[in-house]
Amino acid sequence: MLWYDGGGGGWFVMSVFMVLFWALVIAGAIALVRYVTTTRQSRPQDPPPPTESGSGGRTAEDLLAARFAQGEIDEDEYRRRLAVLREHA
Repeated sequence: MLWYDGGGGGWFVMSVFMVLFWALVIAGAIALVRYVTTTRQSRPQDPPPPTESGSGGRTAEDLLAARFAQGEIDEDEYRRRLAVLREHA
């Protein structure tokens, strides 16, 4: 036997390894739970569903201005789309 020392101390070594094994299993489970819950909380939230009026009472120009303010589109794109909206209004 690898751990047999003739004095019966092998049970002590095996006990230490058993405690270490279960400590690693529990720490891994805790890390997994934290990873899963943190990932869900840090995800960007979906936009709110549209209301009965279709856009929550906001006009197309308001929505375009909000996209520009959030950095989704640049100034040239904003001005071009705004011109198209006003042309068809």
